[in-house]
Amino acid sequence: MNINNPFESGHIKNYILLYVSVVVIMILFFIASTLFHENEVVEKKIFATEGNLSQTINVEKDKIIKEEKPKFRLLDKAY
Repeated sequence: MNINNPFESGHIKNYILLYVSVVVIMILFFIASTLFHENEVVEKKIFATEGNLSQTINVEKDKIIKEEKPKFRLLDKAY
């Protein structure tokens, strides 16, 4: 079995054409994905940093937790 040199037999042209076609397809997909990409405007969220607001939220959470009955009862002993 003889292995032919691709530079002499003309196969190198096929390899180069395959490589170039893959690169061109990648470039076309990149252009298509950036061309049809719509930029969504995202509103900037501002978080309340005042201490009074966070304290009232914690108090409300505590009230809610105290009002709920526990669904599970812990065992007396850990096994």
